[in-house]
Amino acid sequence: MPDVGEGLTEAEILKWYVQPGDTVTDGQVVCEVETAKAAVELPIPFDGTVHELCFPEGTTVDVGQVIISVNVGGDAPPAPAAPVTESVAAQAVPAEAPVEAGEEDEPQGRQPVLVGYGVAAGSTKRRPRKAAGEAVPAAAPAQQAPVATQQAPAPAQQAPVSVQQAPVSVPGQLNGHAAGAGRPLAKPPVRKLAKDLGVDLTTVVPTGPDGIITREDVHAAAAPAPAPAVEAPAPVQAPAPVAAPAAAPAAEASVASGARETRVPIKGVRKATAAAMVGSAFTAPHVTEFVTFDITRTMKLVEELKSGKDMAGLRVNPLLLVAKAVLVAVKRNPEINASWDEAAQEIVLKHYVNLGIAAATPRGLIVPNIKDAHDRTLPELSKALSELVATAREGKTTPAAMQGGTFTITNVGVFGVDTGTPILNPGESAILAVGAIKLQPWVHKGKVKPRQVTTLALSFDHRLVDGELGSKFLADVAAILEQPKRLITWA
Repeated sequence: MPDVGEGLTEAEILKWYVQPGDTVTDGQVVCEVETAKAAVELPIPFDGTVHELCFPEGTTVDVGQVIISVNVGGDAPPAPAAPVTESVAAQAVPAEAPVEAGEEDEPQGRQPVLVGYGVAAGSTKRRPRKAAGEAVPAAAPAQQAPVATQQAPAPAQQAPVSVQQAPVSVPGQLNGHAAGAGRPLAKPPVRKLAKDLGVDLTTVVPTGPDGIITREDVHAAAAPAPAPAVEAPAPVQAPAPVAAPAAAPAAEASVASGARETRVPIKGVRKATAAAMVGSAFTAPHVTEFVTFDITRTMKLVEELKSGKDMAGLRVNPLLLVAKAVLVAVKRNPEINASWDEAAQEIVLKHYVNLGIAAATPRGLIVPNIKDAHDRTLPELSKALSELVATAREGKTTPAAMQGGTFTITNVGVFGVDTGTPILNPGESAILAVGAIKLQPWVHKGKVKPRQVTTLALSFDHRLVDGELGSKFLADVAAILEQPKRLITWA
């Protein structure tokens, strides 16, 4: 599992695009994974034949853990002369000569594994463990024979075992620690989890590939009662990519079976969103203000733009003009576009606007942003909004597209909601909620007439934005949408 950046330590395998026996080429996309921020497609940096998919779809895997093995040496299976060769094949690296007695591998730098991640060349070899035979991923019959032979209690087979124990430090390098004799194999995130739960790793029975202790193993040790339920779906026992049941089908199955409750794991985008919202709500003192106004003229302008030649082929809707109104209002009230630097005790004024648009997707709420939206014309802004929404719906939004936002718009009106009190996107000072646009009786030119009416809600960080600034900004946005000609006079 490659490190896709942004400090993420794990990802969920959403879909495999290849099966064992398929031929792959350098750069071919083999799977799609979901991190806490986005779905990412992973290409393979090798030419060869897929030997094994180590985890089924729906499995959450730590960064650095092997998820696919590729035979790069041709159609013949990897040589079964020594367990080391099998581990090498699991890392999608050509087989090397077995380690002789007394030899120690020289450091050979780092080699790329999939995208954006490298592992030490020596990390493909692991010291054997007492229960290693139970933890090694299922392989072809030609590879299983030598493993069973090595574990036989015959004295003649014990010598190779002692030889393999010589490079004890190799597994430690993979885990980021200098391993000593008997040190359990576990990755840094798993070690931290064990420390938080007060679990001694030396007492944990590993179920991961090559004897690695997984998160499930730590949880099982912390709560012995549900251990069988946790260990049952251990992905290393699956030689073929059997798709794990998704949350939605599981929920439907539970309803069909008459279950009174359904538990859905908190992971991916939902987990990251929850942590961000809790942090924002309890860090920034929120204030929310509202304004209700007549947006009829803007709705008429939307219809005129749709039929105009300048916007032909582009998507024109009320959100487009709301976004343009926000950009003009930011220009008139630049202090609203800022962030709070707690470490430096400074207010950072942004002289650019990366306009975030909250998007509801099947994987949860994400907020991609349009970079330098303040420099875009109305047609350019329309095109950027269309691309942003389409990419989000397809689940292809990249982590970079969700970083660096300065101001966010959330359109709750599409759900028929009048208004709300939105929570700030972390690192931003304000967020605007756009309510539903409804035909209502309204006093217009001294008479009660049916008019298009909506409500805007602005939440802002009161450390950065005082009541006067927040009120002026919100009033400017409403004034522009009430009289769209101000887009020309105020721009």
